[in-house]
Amino acid sequence: MSENQQITASTSEPEERALEAALRPKNLHDFVGQARVRQQLSLVLEASKIRERSADHVLLSGPPGLGKTTLAMIIAAEMNAPLRISSGPAIQHAGDLAAILSSLTEGEVLFLDEIHRMSRPAEEMLYMAMEDFRVDIVVGKGAGATAIPLDLPPFTLVGATTRAGLLPGPLRDRFGFTGHLEFYSTDELELVLRRSAMLMDMSVNSAAFAEIAMRSRGTPRISNRLLRRVRDWALVHGIEQIDARSASAALDMYEVDSRGLDRLDRNVLTALCTKFGGGPVGLSTLAIAVGEETETVETVAEPYLVREGLLGRTPRGRIAMPAAWEHLGLTVPADAPLNEGAASQFGRQVPAPEDEFDA
Repeated sequence: MSENQQITASTSEPEERALEAALRPKNLHDFVGQARVRQQLSLVLEASKIRERSADHVLLSGPPGLGKTTLAMIIAAEMNAPLRISSGPAIQHAGDLAAILSSLTEGEVLFLDEIHRMSRPAEEMLYMAMEDFRVDIVVGKGAGATAIPLDLPPFTLVGATTRAGLLPGPLRDRFGFTGHLEFYSTDELELVLRRSAMLMDMSVNSAAFAEIAMRSRGTPRISNRLLRRVRDWALVHGIEQIDARSASAALDMYEVDSRGLDRLDRNVLTALCTKFGGGPVGLSTLAIAVGEETETVETVAEPYLVREGLLGRTPRGRIAMPAAWEHLGLTVPADAPLNEGAASQFGRQVPAPEDEFDA
């Protein structure tokens, strides 16, 4: 992935992560957006304080960059409790989870990111730990194996997942509160940017905030990243007061356009419209056409393009929607497959792509 594509991707360098951590809100009052989840979570935490007990287990779901990790940190801060952080992929054996659980202190908050990627044995151990605050440690093998019960102090598990549908029902049902985080509106992102700019001691006018927010894909993490790139551009060019023109010039240099599309996004749409006549075309064929891995196109570019109504996924392959042609400044051909029934509508037979089964 190129440097420009990384600007709007979900991963970041260690220095970027450190700065992101500094910009994280420390309490629910400072957390911008997600009003309903915030209100519900505040009630759960306040009730726990009144009862003087650990908060119920919390499951947070939603796309990357919307604040799941930040909310986990806020939960620990609001409960005045220590925070332990781990992730599903790091827990591949039941023993890994047992080691973490057995070292928890009373009231501690355990945050498991990407909890849907935890191994099945560890997941089954987690059922009993969440419900009964107990785990069984198996000692020995075969007929001589013995299960030793180990009592755990009350703790709060905060699970985060980008794919809630992959969580098994028994695990999902053991969470006392489930919150789904939605993409942010432009107005909410402007509030995020204003707070971040103040913490970074930047001078930015309202029009510049609006310009950056419009290109942020509805994601605070991307908003903050773009703000830092605009700051760097302004610093190099000796600009103290950042306006819309400066913000636009900076983001244009990083190839993030007015709708938040980067080079990869535009390459996908351009190939789909110009090389394949708007589709339908299979995923692997489209990936080869843009010189990227199939997984990169599917996980990095497609979700946003589909959400913006620029690309459609059909049983026969990917198709370009009218908005894609318009965004690229192209005229929609009369026989473009704008929907699943377009082939019969325009009186032509659309052959299935050679890799239709990966569509």
